[in-house]
Amino acid sequence: MTQPDTAQEQQEQPQLKRVMGPGLLLLFIVGDILGTGVYALTGQVAAEVGGAAWLPFLVAFLIATVTAFSYLELVTKYPQAAGAALYAHKAFGVQFVTFLVAFIVMCSGITSASTASRFFASNFFTAFDIDWGKTGIVVMALLFMALIAAVNLRGVGESVKLNVVLTIVEITGLLLVIGVGFWAFTGGADVDFSRVVAFETAEDKNVFLAVTAATSLAFFAMVGFEDSVNMAEETKDPVRFFPKVLLTGLGIAGVVYVVVAIVAVALVPVGTLEASETPLVEVVKAGAPNLPIETILPFISMFAVSNTALINMLMASRLIYGMSRQHVLPPVLGLVHPKSRAPWVAILFTTLIAFGLIFYVTAFANSSAISVLGGTTSLLLLAVFAMVNVAVLVLRRDVRATGGHFKTPTVLPVIGCAASLYLVLPFSGRPAQQYLLAGILMLIGIGLFGLTMLINRQLGIRDAGIRDPKNLGEAP
Repeated sequence: MTQPDTAQEQQEQPQLKRVMGPGLLLLFIVGDILGTGVYALTGQVAAEVGGAAWLPFLVAFLIATVTAFSYLELVTKYPQAAGAALYAHKAFGVQFVTFLVAFIVMCSGITSASTASRFFASNFFTAFDIDWGKTGIVVMALLFMALIAAVNLRGVGESVKLNVVLTIVEITGLLLVIGVGFWAFTGGADVDFSRVVAFETAEDKNVFLAVTAATSLAFFAMVGFEDSVNMAEETKDPVRFFPKVLLTGLGIAGVVYVVVAIVAVALVPVGTLEASETPLVEVVKAGAPNLPIETILPFISMFAVSNTALINMLMASRLIYGMSRQHVLPPVLGLVHPKSRAPWVAILFTTLIAFGLIFYVTAFANSSAISVLGGTTSLLLLAVFAMVNVAVLVLRRDVRATGGHFKTPTVLPVIGCAASLYLVLPFSGRPAQQYLLAGILMLIGIGLFGLTMLINRQLGIRDAGIRDPKNLGEAP
């Protein structure tokens, strides 16, 4: 049985190449944030609050920005590729807590990829004008996820150039929607600006509860910026560049989301947006009915979410592989294919979880499958964000870390933790199905952790544990 890497072996490993300047880092961050969230969930957010759908996106942006300040202090203090698992390890030093944070991040990647697969399937049938019903969407979503697994099994990872291309595709689609909006506003189309400030909530919710419930869903659109901290070891001068680039990327995404939401509700009634699994297609149909944009946008949408799904499944499988190598998950999950050098068992395991999620939301979800999966993703990551905001305060006592790092005002982590926890808790208006789905995933993780401890005991492994979590996502 392979033991965890020793400190000497880790020092002998070659260092990652610092290839990302501020321009490429900005494209990486913007590309990681833009994607499935705004393409898929605009209608579901509008269903919670009515025409004022821009407000939850704005609140989600503000909460994400506050938490981003905590990430900035930690990534410039510890410029290593591990993210939240590393910060939990350094702040609390408890093996199970570090494992749980890493497993939650892994699960958030799978739920995000599953959301993307459902949205891909909906756009596929819209693009080719085919209607096979709910069964057809599920089958296509599973085929898409299987294709992602096949690419992953071949050992093909994300390259910076590919990320740049797909980021441009994602931004192009959103700029088309915004352009259609301005075309409609000046061209005499049926535009109703009164909807933009109209709150339409469910009978059992007041405006505040409706906004927080919508924010907990809209937050899915703002996630992705936290992935950028994993690029710290490949960024030129991260202490200098990370703060301004990360905040600029968040600002660009926030502006785009608010403008897209305003355009959407001004052109399309809320009921139509809510009923559609491709809401932005409805927007371009209403705003430019005589232009061919509505036939192009579904294809752009499929490209936009494909990159999201591939990146998230790559991340999830590598985290599973890394935790297996650290002996906190069963050793079989760390097996590597001799030819492709891909962690094939971890890839199959994460793909099976994604299959299960797609089947579950189709069979048991009372609301949109995309909103359940997207909301579960935001639930998991908000829990991690609450921990990160606590960790940044705990690690203020670590005076041995890199000097000259970014330091966030103390009040911001406090606000970030309180806001994240509020959106995690049930009284924020979050549907119970998201808690059930997240709970099932956590039980799987805890069960695997307990099984691994029994296996380690049988094999006589006594030094198991995530001792250097910066290696968790390391590709084989």
